[in-house]
Amino acid sequence: MAETTGSMIEALSLVPKAEAVQSMKDFKSDQEVRWCPGCGDYAILAAVQGFMPELGLAKENIVFVSGIGCSSRFPYYMNTYGMHSIHGRAPAIATGLASSRRDLSVWVVTGDGDALSIGGNHLIHALRRNVNLKILLFNNRIYGLTKGQYSPTSEVGKITKSTPMGSLDAPFNPVSLAIGAEASFVARTVDSDRKHLTEVLRQAAAHPGTALVEIYQNCNIFNDGAFEALKDKQRAQEAVIRLEHGQPIRFGAENEKGVVRDRATGDLKVVTVTPENASDVLVHDAHAASPTTAFALSRLADPDTLHHTPIGVLRSVDRPVYDTLMSDQLEAAIEEKGKGDLAALLAGNDTWTVVG
Repeated sequence: MAETTGSMIEALSLVPKAEAVQSMKDFKSDQEVRWCPGCGDYAILAAVQGFMPELGLAKENIVFVSGIGCSSRFPYYMNTYGMHSIHGRAPAIATGLASSRRDLSVWVVTGDGDALSIGGNHLIHALRRNVNLKILLFNNRIYGLTKGQYSPTSEVGKITKSTPMGSLDAPFNPVSLAIGAEASFVARTVDSDRKHLTEVLRQAAAHPGTALVEIYQNCNIFNDGAFEALKDKQRAQEAVIRLEHGQPIRFGAENEKGVVRDRATGDLKVVTVTPENASDVLVHDAHAASPTTAFALSRLADPDTLHHTPIGVLRSVDRPVYDTLMSDQLEAAIEEKGKGDLAALLAGNDTWTVVG
């Protein structure tokens, strides 16, 4: 806990602290919350509002930026600054904001359609740059706002209004995508597990740089039960792999299953733990320099049945933060005349005269 607290102080050292102790109520806006009854967004909103006081930051120094979709109504309900932006562009807008205003804590709220379809390019570049912002990606595997078309995370064969004969597209695995884009912090959690969700948010906030948190979220109108295997208490014991740094990767009703590396292929696989193979069970290392094992863990999730789905922090590593690097360059340009001089650039040697 001391290490996490230290990281949080470092990551948020430029953000002014709140003058008084705050509560969940302080982060609730005066807007009526309008999602479909039973929507998983309510649980995520409550978790975020309940967690915000832990940051100890002034509300006016916290910003939520969203794109388009059901989840993107989020800024209306947070009593902070916020922007309901345009489809897929929330990471780009948040990048500009976080880079130019390092005194702000910047959060992006997006959905699987918003982030991974029209916004895919913006998402991967925010991740690779390691801008100091936190991205909450609500994944319900459907387009909810536009009434039930298949999304980039819908499983193959998904029958929807736009795919009446079943989707032909192979779905994205958002966590795999983020690790492949060199994200420095990647995690997955579930909307209905308030304790786990809050802990993941806590670790994401403490991380310097871009943190991506995929949140499995139920759409009870257009894709109800998409994550039932992970939410039903009995089934979840056999399906959910809870990752904890420094702990053996074991799960099951009696902790009888474990994740090991296949010696023939190098891939990860789930086995029944016995005295003979107990020593082969992997110990989770979220801070490993190589993303290889984190990526292999992300591939355990079956997009159709969701059996053997890891949740928790898959990867959390230190990388140079884009905002800091950019600030250092600007300061150096000011100190060294001729570097970063816009006027000199505009009036440089490479000019042309247009003769009519």
